[in-house]
Amino acid sequence: MTTYAHRALLLTLSAAAVAGTLAAVSPAARAQAPGTTGPALAWGPCAQPGLPRQECAELPVPVDYRDPDGPRLTLAVSRVRSDRPAARRGTLLMIPGGPGEPGLPRLTAKGAALGKEMAGAYDLVTFDPRGTGGSSTASCALDADDRHLVALRPWPAPDGDITENLARSRRIADACGRHGGAVLRSLSTANEVRDIDRLRRALGEEKLSAWATSYGTYVGAAYAQKYPRHTDRWVLDSNDDPDPARLERSWLANMAVGADDRFPDFAAWAADPAREDEGLRLAERPQDVRPLFLALAAELDRAPKESATKGVPLTGNRLRQALQNTLQSDGLFRQFARLVRQAQDPAARPVLPDALAGPLPDAKAAVVLATLCNDVRWPASVPAYRRAVAADRVQHPLTAGMPVNVTHCAFWKDAPAEQPTRITDAGPSNILMLQNRRDPVSPYSGALKMRQALGGRARMVTLEHGGHGAYLANGTACGDRAVTAFLTTGRRPQRDVSCAD
Repeated sequence: MTTYAHRALLLTLSAAAVAGTLAAVSPAARAQAPGTTGPALAWGPCAQPGLPRQECAELPVPVDYRDPDGPRLTLAVSRVRSDRPAARRGTLLMIPGGPGEPGLPRLTAKGAALGKEMAGAYDLVTFDPRGTGGSSTASCALDADDRHLVALRPWPAPDGDITENLARSRRIADACGRHGGAVLRSLSTANEVRDIDRLRRALGEEKLSAWATSYGTYVGAAYAQKYPRHTDRWVLDSNDDPDPARLERSWLANMAVGADDRFPDFAAWAADPAREDEGLRLAERPQDVRPLFLALAAELDRAPKESATKGVPLTGNRLRQALQNTLQSDGLFRQFARLVRQAQDPAARPVLPDALAGPLPDAKAAVVLATLCNDVRWPASVPAYRRAVAADRVQHPLTAGMPVNVTHCAFWKDAPAEQPTRITDAGPSNILMLQNRRDPVSPYSGALKMRQALGGRARMVTLEHGGHGAYLANGTACGDRAVTAFLTTGRRPQRDVSCAD
């Protein structure tokens, strides 16, 4: 988010097991000589319009790294080369979040701003991790109803019952076990780390610099653990708890604390008199916004409201999930306040955010589901989940027990192929952590555990701010300056610091 404790139990795969994936691999990629240091990348125009000078390529990687000359899949890779060769010092890799987020759209969205900050110091490079975007994908063949975000996130029933969660979790695990195949089993942080090193070699770089965000911070930390001598200047932005016994299970559980940390920012915004003219002031005092939200969610539990999306009502859990999404950025507050107003209006048909209006694409759902379970073993005790949900609903009513509820991983068919990476302080001191104090997704309390694990390898800049994904997004000018200075000059605070501006 000092050693890799690999158990190396990856299965040897036959070509037939991945025939569907290989059909999507270009002949040029398949023709690469086995066992080479790394295939050269054939750069060309990108299929989708992007940034000036943006190029795209495909990188072949093994499905199973224990069989490096065996079946392969491809990763979509993109770069924007430095326009100042005399200033160039290397390659800056953008490591996306998720699990399940592709990197190429992020380069398109952030490349111009990042390039301006870097002033030609780097080629900017990113990739779609295996299973995402333009890379080879997998499928669980889930029904559409099971691919809605409020289904993939284990929201309990209005009374806290988890019976339906158990049924859905078993159904999802069974579908993934039957349809996912070798590629689905390969979707893990450990393999993403290996893929990054394969990309480094294909780029011809001895070292990479990196900007990793959210889940990408654990990927980045795991890479720095396994390949420390190949890291240059390493930025981890919005950090996850690297506890190797829990990993994604703790990240989900931590969202309850993250919502509590962040909600006061929304409450202050929604009670501001400046919202009055827009009709979006929800209460006269910030302390009244929380009970208003909880009461409205409970009302929608009892009587879901028809939305503007046919067949997708606004339920209490959809409102709760909309809040979780909203808390990531101040820029989403207005949309959520409008949704609350529409929910309160008997004559209105609320307009759902796009993320809640329909099911996730099958491939995206598959990579999210698989990575969670392939990285670490989850407990299977149903009574323990019932107890955890009951307690968490009392302690953290904003999230209503969802973060500790049962998931498909409790019934996953395959054990993790290897032990998770334990992040330690062994390696060069070249890591800068950036962290919002009130991050709803990767909360400060979890980031402190990453900071403790890295020890002298890292310095942390804490921003007295809220939101997720800080650099050039939901952070502060102080944080942006710190990251830019580190990446362009190597200057890093001599000790951990906090800043507000």
